[in-house]
Amino acid sequence: MRKTTFYSCLIFLMCLNNYLMAQSKPNVLWLLTDDQRHDSIRAFNKMLTGKKNSKLGYVESPNVDRLASMGTTFINTYCQAAGCAPSRTSMHLGRYPFRSGVYEFEYYNNSLPHFKPTLPEQMQALGYQTLHIGKLGVRIKELQKNGKTKGHKIYETDIDFKSLHKDRLTDWGKDWASQVEGEKLEKPIKNLEYVVQENGEVIYISKDLEQMKPKYKGSAQKAYDKYDLLRHYNDKKGPQTPYSGGILSGVSSQPAGKTRDGVYAQALVDYLENDASTFKIGSKTYKGIDDSKPLFCHVGFDFPHTPVLPPADYRKRFQKYTYNVPELDANEMNKMPKQLKNQVKRGYSDHFTDEEKQKMVQDYYAFCAYGDRLIGETVDAFIKYSESKNQEWLIVYVCGDHGWKLNEHGSVSKFSPWDVDVHNPIIVVSSDKKKFPKGKVVRDFTEFVDIAPTILAAGGADIQSDDFAYLDGLDMAKVVAEEAPKRDYIIGESHAVTGPRAFIRTERFMFSIQSRPNKVRGKDMEWATTASYKDLDPCLYDLQKDPNELNNLAFSKKYQKIAQQMKEKLVNVVIGDNRVEVNWKKWGTGTDVYKSNFAEGAHDYKLKLDESL
Repeated sequence: MRKTTFYSCLIFLMCLNNYLMAQSKPNVLWLLTDDQRHDSIRAFNKMLTGKKNSKLGYVESPNVDRLASMGTTFINTYCQAAGCAPSRTSMHLGRYPFRSGVYEFEYYNNSLPHFKPTLPEQMQALGYQTLHIGKLGVRIKELQKNGKTKGHKIYETDIDFKSLHKDRLTDWGKDWASQVEGEKLEKPIKNLEYVVQENGEVIYISKDLEQMKPKYKGSAQKAYDKYDLLRHYNDKKGPQTPYSGGILSGVSSQPAGKTRDGVYAQALVDYLENDASTFKIGSKTYKGIDDSKPLFCHVGFDFPHTPVLPPADYRKRFQKYTYNVPELDANEMNKMPKQLKNQVKRGYSDHFTDEEKQKMVQDYYAFCAYGDRLIGETVDAFIKYSESKNQEWLIVYVCGDHGWKLNEHGSVSKFSPWDVDVHNPIIVVSSDKKKFPKGKVVRDFTEFVDIAPTILAAGGADIQSDDFAYLDGLDMAKVVAEEAPKRDYIIGESHAVTGPRAFIRTERFMFSIQSRPNKVRGKDMEWATTASYKDLDPCLYDLQKDPNELNNLAFSKKYQKIAQQMKEKLVNVVIGDNRVEVNWKKWGTGTDVYKSNFAEGAHDYKLKLDESL
């Protein structure tokens, strides 16, 4: 009897210990938006320029402003790659693209020796229950023995945007379709767009569908007219049509709260308010909260990524503002590097009419303002849940996986290393005000690779141990406490759309080059060390004199010493300090790994430039 009582007490104490350990770990909410410019946030504008509005004009962001007042803003944070997939991968892995081998929108597998578990998998190992809602953009696959790959879930519960689209719970969607409304198609349509109206009826947007099924003829035109769509068009290919490129302006077919981002926000609220073991959204059933574990929740919002479709009330309100739309200077184009010039041409917008440019900018900032409301809803629900459970909490808000040009440099696009594309501040708010003080602004450089170590350290990981030696970033709590190395520069590389290009940025200068002769992995890896300066397609901007990065000084005699110092550092770091390239092949089946390590240790955060110009 005594033995039974002893073991019962032991089990109880072990359970109590596990429960108390779980309670000591903060619940974590990681919020990430998509293609969001930092100047859409008033708090950031005040920190950077002393003014509440953007240089372009009126913006509003009361909820993110409130977050900034509640916690610590890392105002000089930069992304590692100005494209959705490589940027999101760098965050989830805590690694630079040149260390993971993931440079663009390729699928990749997790079987290789240099690969480590993702942030949510590491959090799960630390005892967290993990949840993802919305857009993910991490294209990781699991390699099987037969050489093929299958999907690899990195979150325990994944309420992904594809399933919500299929259930028609959002205002807009795009899918690969082999049938429409139960009717089989002659051949699958790769990108079938559709708009879900308030009454639940669907309007399809597809030239292929209209040709296959004449009964849908005029459907795209109906959506184009009804929702006042502005689609990206190239004036050399003719005028805009209902089938032109991405939607840059328009009005949502659903009211505020019922758009796809509204569904994401509501999904988190429902999850936090649900006490049952399971709950349902649309046609799918999901696992509910396990109270014995701390939560790690990641919400990937789509706003303000195209299609830019703010709800009608937000759109109407922003239409009363006139914006200062940037105009392209011919002198800039004459000096612009070839790679960047090609990228600008792909997203060229300077030929838009003044009315089109105004609508494009008005709707973008209106969409950001609507998204700010949803940020507020998710934050409030998360804090309410955590405090109702007497649990500590941490919020990491990331303003865009990268930025977005609104006719800066003559383009509506991303993918380039200009400040408007890569400058994405982060706010960290915590119930522990000592680690992340209220209203504090950190002006030291921080990077997206800092997100994983910051969250892992908060979750109890010893990121100084060998198990986490692969992480490329810093714990932002240590940055606040001035216990982390101070960066003289930030660095990044992306191969998507623009082509292989790396950049390095100091407080005063930005320098970038073509980093590889092409996208072939593992071949000519040290090309940048021997290529001529001209072939590197360089650009250099003096941010002190040219904050808008318009005047390329890469070939200016006056700036040659600066350019050469930055080139040497950039090449040594991204090409020579533990660079990894992988031939991922189709669907991420590749296993051929190539490495370059001729300058190991070059990435030391130190770069002292001779600025005596």
